[in-house]
Amino acid sequence: MWKTNLKVLVVALVVIGFYTGVAHIIPQLQSEVPEALTLGASVTPEALVTAGEKVYLGAGGCTVCHGLGTRAPNLLTDQAGQGPIGSRCGSQKPGLDCKAYLYESLTNPGALVVAGYENIMTDMRRQIPEDQIWAVIAYLQSQGGEVTVTAEDLPKAGAPGGATPPGPVVTATTDPGTLLTEKGCIGCHILEGKGAPIGPPFDGIGRRRTAEYLRRSILFPNADTAKGYDKFAGTMPHTFGQMLSAAQLEVLVQFLGSRR
Repeated sequence: MWKTNLKVLVVALVVIGFYTGVAHIIPQLQSEVPEALTLGASVTPEALVTAGEKVYLGAGGCTVCHGLGTRAPNLLTDQAGQGPIGSRCGSQKPGLDCKAYLYESLTNPGALVVAGYENIMTDMRRQIPEDQIWAVIAYLQSQGGEVTVTAEDLPKAGAPGGATPPGPVVTATTDPGTLLTEKGCIGCHILEGKGAPIGPPFDGIGRRRTAEYLRRSILFPNADTAKGYDKFAGTMPHTFGQMLSAAQLEVLVQFLGSRR
């Protein structure tokens, strides 16, 4: 009898261990997008630079393209003999000082595309909050230039001295169409004739890819590169695991899987 009980116990432990392992393999996603930086009205330029560096190297996903010298201009090092971005940002576009130019570059990148590069960047307000935009600007200014971003810029929704409307509001929606627009997906993928051919088209993707592949591509975009898109490899931000809740992720996977 004890042998039978022992066998049952062993089987139970194996089953429990198996499903525990599966549970740990499934990505544990945050339920909200990254929180805005906690920067008060008296924040110093030095604090803004420090915060901006963290965003630039982390949640902003900036290093995916910038600094490689192939997909986007170098920002922290020399670019075409002009030095780092802080030393050249004030002369890139007539009528815009450094701060205004950097803001436009982050929120309306298609307004001026540096010669030799393609217009592949999306409005960063779709990925990070407004205060983080300004912190990144301060950090970029510090790279060879003078930091002019102050606490006075943080509450503003538009560009310096202007009335540029803020980017899309980030919500907890589970509507796939809203998510694809809100997260900037249509800026690189074509859906129903809209979007850009930087990444594989969403139309018909359900015939070509499994749900597992779609889920992995959203969470770990550098894991695979679709044939014919090698030159854009690494362009997609790797922060969607923090920008999407588990429910939002599954909604997108199911929606894309239905595109046949």
